[in-house]
Amino acid sequence: MSESEALSEQEILVLHEEECAAALESFKRDLQKVRTGRASTGLVEGLMVDYYGSKTQLSHLGQIAAPEARLVTVQVFDAGAVSAVEKAIQTSGLGLNPSVEGTLVRINIPTLTEEGRKEIVKYLNKIAEEIKISIRNHRRDSNDIVKAQEKDSSLSKDDAKKVLEKIQNQTDKRIAEVDSLLKAKEAECLEV
Repeated sequence: MSESEALSEQEILVLHEEECAAALESFKRDLQKVRTGRASTGLVEGLMVDYYGSKTQLSHLGQIAAPEARLVTVQVFDAGAVSAVEKAIQTSGLGLNPSVEGTLVRINIPTLTEEGRKEIVKYLNKIAEEIKISIRNHRRDSNDIVKAQEKDSSLSKDDAKKVLEKIQNQTDKRIAEVDSLLKAKEAECLEV
């Protein structure tokens, strides 16, 4: 960004908020994909299926539901795609074993062992920390823009200080949201 393209205080704050919100949404999507021992459609929605030679998301090939606490069903639209859906679930690395009844694919969600729960919690903490680092990096980038504008006098020292405080508040708010989501998911994982 050149000096003639100076952003206003509000533009800097909006940009920072959008970047942090995007990171938080990414974290929410990652959490949905984590197996907790309870049935969730998010567990399989994003799986890619080899559908007549092209990779297609499972959610586009069938209606996904979680009718019971330990069961996910996929009502496949095209009978010819049932075996491809079954294979995609088996090879997904989620440890799921589907059974097929016509065009209905049933996926029983096995209960997790204590060791499995601890591994999942460790993984959750890892991805939460990566998202926090991402949010902090967005803060650093926004702070750099403010400091550069203060240096070239397009932003007064007082205004720069106020913007930096607002950026820090936005960052703190988003990190608190990550911690809250993490705590809720951990509790879900550890419940027997």
